[in-house]
Amino acid sequence: MKISPAGLAALAAREGVRLHAYLDTRGIPTIGVGHTSAAGPPEVHMGDTISADECNAILARDITPLETKITAAVKVPITQDQFDALVSFAFNIGIGGFLKSTALRRLNTGDRHGAALAMGMWNKPPEIIGRRRSEIAQFLGS
Repeated sequence: MKISPAGLAALAAREGVRLHAYLDTRGIPTIGVGHTSAAGPPEVHMGDTISADECNAILARDITPLETKITAAVKVPITQDQFDALVSFAFNIGIGGFLKSTALRRLNTGDRHGAALAMGMWNKPPEIIGRRRSEIAQFLGS
């Protein structure tokens, strides 16, 4: 599966779009839609700027491996909204966290409601709670 345009817009709204490098909450140089050097090129340095087109291209590169890994990891049929929410969730917690998550385990047993509740367990720092609620609502189709 691939993230939908609406899902991509929701992810960008949750992350924020910044065309000038900034330090994230952990002090890591970040640019665009939550892009750090750890995600791959381009390497981010304070003082860097990018265009909106560059931001979109970087986001597309950052999302592609998540889409592939999520598609491989989810063993039950899911809706586009559910997939979009999982991409946003994994983008935030990291693919490693997602692959080991209770949310994925519950989803793969067919327990969609339990999976949504498990997504809510990723609630640190407190500033993330609004994002998580938004992802859960998207996942549940509310």
